[in-house]
Amino acid sequence: MHKNPSPDDLRVFTIVVRKASFAEAAQELGASPAFVSKRIRLLEEDLAVKLLHRTTRRVSVTEEGERVFHWALRILDDMDQLLQEVAVTRAEPRGLLRVSCSFGFGRSVVAPVLSQLVERHPGLQVRLEVFDRLVDVAGEGFDLDVRVGDEIAPHLIARRLADNHRVLCAAPAYLQRKGTPRTVADLAAHDCLVIKERDHPFGVWRLRSGAQEESVKVRGPLSANNGEMAVQWAVDGRGIVLRSLWDVGAQLQAGRLVQVLPQWQQEANVWAVYPTRLERSAKVRVCVEFLQEYFRAGGMAQPAGNEGAGDNGAV
Repeated sequence: MHKNPSPDDLRVFTIVVRKASFAEAAQELGASPAFVSKRIRLLEEDLAVKLLHRTTRRVSVTEEGERVFHWALRILDDMDQLLQEVAVTRAEPRGLLRVSCSFGFGRSVVAPVLSQLVERHPGLQVRLEVFDRLVDVAGEGFDLDVRVGDEIAPHLIARRLADNHRVLCAAPAYLQRKGTPRTVADLAAHDCLVIKERDHPFGVWRLRSGAQEESVKVRGPLSANNGEMAVQWAVDGRGIVLRSLWDVGAQLQAGRLVQVLPQWQQEANVWAVYPTRLERSAKVRVCVEFLQEYFRAGGMAQPAGNEGAGDNGAV
C-alpha cells in the first residue's frame, strides 16, 4: 500500500540525485550519511519503488526514480510557493535561496550585496555557489543565477540588472614593445591574455563597434579562468586583455593600462536569471529587486578589483 511521502524525504531525495552521492547530500543537509540513507529507504517504502542504484562509488537514479525526481521538484516548488505567498502577506520572505554566479563577480560584487540582503531580510537563508561554467539553473536546483553576458536560454526568465561591456586594454610598455593594433584583425598577431568565459568560446573575441561586429581568434603565452590574474598579467606587460571597464577602471585611471581599439567593445550585461516556475517566488523577487536597487545606485561604478573567473560573461 502506497503512503503519502514526506516532503522532507522528497527534499532529501532531490539533493541525493543532484549530488549523486549520499555523503555529499549529507554534507549539504548538515546530517549524517546514515540519516540520508534512512530517509531514502523510508521514501522507497512509502512509494513502493526502487529510486536509486547504490554502489560503493556512486549513486545513480532508476527509471522510476527519474519520474519521482521531476515530480518531487514540482511538489517542493509548489510548497515553497505556498510558503512564499504566506510570507508575502507578512511582507517578509523566508526560506533558503540558492544563488549561483561566476567566481570573481560572485566574490567581488554579488557576495557583498547578498550580505546586505540578509541583513534587511533576516528570514532569508542565502547559499551562494560560484562556478567557471554556465549553470543549468533549474536542473541543478538553483533559484537564481546572477550572470554576466547575454547568452540566456529562452525558457528562463531574465531581468537586466545593469548595462556593462568589456574593453581591450594593455600596459604602455607592451604597446611600446609590440606596437598598437589598428584593426580587430591585428589582434591575431598580438599576445592576448585569454580568459575562459562562461558566455564565449575560449580564444574567440567577439567585438562590436556600433552596428558592426567582428570576431577574431586570439592566442598568447598566458591564459586562465580567472580575470584577476589576467589583469595582473596585462599590467605586467604580458599582453592585451579583454575585461569589463569597471573592472579595469582603476588601472586605466592610474595609467598602468591604456585602452586598445577603444571604438570596439564586447557586450556583457548583468542579468538575474531564474526558472519560469519561480516567476511568483517572493524570495526571488525580493533578491532581484535588491540587486536592481544596488546597481541603480551605482554598484559597479567603482572598480571592484576583479571581474572573476569565467564570468558568464565574467564582467
